[in-house]
Amino acid sequence: MNSNFNNTLAPSANGRQREVTTGGEEAAAELLLGEFNGVPSLSLSEARLLINAVIDHRQKTNRKMQEGDTLRSTQKWLDEFARFKQKENIEAVERLLAGRAEFEPFERSQLGSLCCDTSEEAKTLIPSITHKISDDDLQELLDNITSLRTFVE
Repeated sequence: MNSNFNNTLAPSANGRQREVTTGGEEAAAELLLGEFNGVPSLSLSEARLLINAVIDHRQKTNRKMQEGDTLRSTQKWLDEFARFKQKENIEAVERLLAGRAEFEPFERSQLGSLCCDTSEEAKTLIPSITHKISDDDLQELLDNITSLRTFVE
C-alpha cells in the first residue's frame, strides 16, 4: 500500500481510492435527500409499469426506439424485484401510501418496494420513519400492502 494515502481513503473495487463516509447511520435516521427532498419517487413496481407502458406505446406508434443493454437489464431487474406486477395492485398500493401524509415520497416508495413483513423490519430498513408512525399503525399498513400481493403474478 502506498504510504501517500491517508486514513480517510479506502480501496475501491476499480482500484481507485475513494473517501470513507462517516455518519451514515445518523443520516439514515434523518432523511437527507438534498435537492431531491420532497420530489416524487416511484416504487420498483411503479417504475416497471411506467417503463413497460412507454415501450408499448412507442412500439404501437411505430416510433423508433433503441433497446440497449441498459434498458433490457433494467427491465429484467425490475421484473425480478418489483413486488407487484398487476396494474390494479400497483395502483391500490399507491392509494394506500398516498394517504399517509406523515411520510416523505421517498419513504412511501420504499415501503411499496420493500414489502416488509413487520414494523420492526420496516423501521430497520427505513430508519427515517421510526418516529413518524406507531408500530401498530405501521403494522396495519404493512398488512394491507401484503394483502395486495399475489404470489402467482
